[in-house]
Amino acid sequence: MFQIRIHGRGGQGVVSASELLSVAAFEEGKYSQSFPSFGSERMGAPVQAFARISDRAITIREPVMEPDMLIIQDPTLFNAIDVFEGAKTDGYLLINSSKTAEELGIEDVTSQFPSHHVMAIPATELALKYIKQPKPNTVLLGAFAAMSQMVQIPALEKAIMGKFPSRIAKPNITATTAGYNLIMQKLQEARGV
Repeated sequence: MFQIRIHGRGGQGVVSASELLSVAAFEEGKYSQSFPSFGSERMGAPVQAFARISDRAITIREPVMEPDMLIIQDPTLFNAIDVFEGAKTDGYLLINSSKTAEELGIEDVTSQFPSHHVMAIPATELALKYIKQPKPNTVLLGAFAAMSQMVQIPALEKAIMGKFPSRIAKPNITATTAGYNLIMQKLQEARGV
């Protein structure tokens, strides 16, 4: 079972990202689960969402305490809460930022992960470019697909088309593909390909 925890703020599409990821996994014939966790229900408040993907039935229902992948939609949370709590250091870390780990002040944590397992991507900038809104979730889903290989782009496209009307889905699919392509490029560069 592959467990994902997504951290962000209200209004950034954290819950939608978890749901889309779960639907995409289901589209590929996998078992999946998605659910949110949030305190005050207001824009800008810290929000977490969880997803699980497995080849077998998922029987647990509690929050993801030891994620295989952390997706950080808002790096300002590094100063607000412990987003790294329980993270597996052989897992993956995906951060919405154009800054390096050193610039973000998190290199002590990121240095514990394998080098190709930590990626930063300017997801909000790409979202503004493609969907004209500062919602980084679909860009990060594409990046997730590239890093983890747990879901493929066609399944994400189908999930997005099923959730949104075409006029909203199409630019989000473009944003998803952009996130995927950017991470694939970074991975190739890191491996010297």
